[in-house]
Amino acid sequence: MHGRRVHVIGAGLAGLAAAMRLAKGGAHVRLYEAAQNAGGRCRSYLDVELGCRVDNGNHLLVSGNDAAMAYVAESEAAATFIVREMAEFPFVDLRSGERWSVRPTDHRFPWWVLLADRRVAGSRAWDYLQALKLRGARIGETVKDVLPPGSVLYDRLWRPLTVAALNTVPEEASARLLWRLFSETFGRGGAGLHALLPREGLSESLVDPALRLLAARGAEASFGHRLRGLTIASGAVASLDFGAKGQVDVAADEAVLLAVNAPVAADLVPDLIAPTEFRGIVNAHYRIEPGNASPHSFLGVVGGTAEWVFVKPGHVSVTISAADHLIDRTAEDLAQVIWRDVQRALDLGATPMPHWRIVKEKRATFAATPAQLRRRPGSVTSHHNLFLAGDWTDTGWPSTIEGAIRSGFAAAQAIVA
Repeated sequence: MHGRRVHVIGAGLAGLAAAMRLAKGGAHVRLYEAAQNAGGRCRSYLDVELGCRVDNGNHLLVSGNDAAMAYVAESEAAATFIVREMAEFPFVDLRSGERWSVRPTDHRFPWWVLLADRRVAGSRAWDYLQALKLRGARIGETVKDVLPPGSVLYDRLWRPLTVAALNTVPEEASARLLWRLFSETFGRGGAGLHALLPREGLSESLVDPALRLLAARGAEASFGHRLRGLTIASGAVASLDFGAKGQVDVAADEAVLLAVNAPVAADLVPDLIAPTEFRGIVNAHYRIEPGNASPHSFLGVVGGTAEWVFVKPGHVSVTISAADHLIDRTAEDLAQVIWRDVQRALDLGATPMPHWRIVKEKRATFAATPAQLRRRPGSVTSHHNLFLAGDWTDTGWPSTIEGAIRSGFAAAQAIVA
């Protein structure tokens, strides 16, 4: 592998993870990114109108995300995170006003479900045995097919977890995929559920350290380079067309890694089978620092429009997943509706709505349905020097930070092999 050139197309977390592993293995990495910055959907930027730096979206890492933890360690970014000393997920139900915290103990045996103050409010210890139904789910079954809707645990745990992690409603989401995520997080006990929150922002924790490592390893990065097409000859990529930026020839001993989103990959590689259905996410940012909340905290919301409220330095940020039903509403309408939930969730009383920003991602992730899961390709393609990475590839995980990084690591391993 030493000295082999690898062209990595896309500087999101999948591309960065692969590039880091390849560069550390001695490869000569050339990184190309269509945008003027790295990070993809996981980055920070200065919002001039809000007057503060915000994250493009909200992503929650936990200590059981093995690939993400390896990525953080290899990029020497651990000090940029605040790690919660215990596993704790606070919630509020806006319909009833109830508040509770799910607090799994660090042991694998879930004895915490026996304690009322550690489990979902209104749930019973034996309700949690429902999780075992996910383990035996058939390939075509959805979460709703397997878990009984209408129960307290469904409304306050299974549905919020499914929507947040799979970006797909339980009526459509794959039960098997939810089990995979649940077994590798909750199934490992609280030790795998300590939240990691960036001290500053996603770029400072997950993007900038990786770029520094790549620069130190001699990798070249070209921004503003959108790949327009591939030339295939004799079963391999022979050249990369960057339009006005020029053409790059690919030698016989070089590799190409496409770490772009599914629609772009499908356009570039016509014979590629990839997901074709996607779900949206809505994020809302408010320029306010609540005096009654920690500047590095989060809160799950049930019974409202908002779903997860993150209190960050200088602002409050809200994420709503599986948000196709909201995408067509005006930004002003969404800002008002979501702010009313924030007022109640954070006990802000009649605090007037501050400066705000609504960010809509219409095709944020692939739809995690059983049918779409069957369209996820692996890292290796039919062209012997062309490889794939991205949270939409077959990682066994949903479209999350963990899934993206796993795909990058898997692609790097495939290139080395």
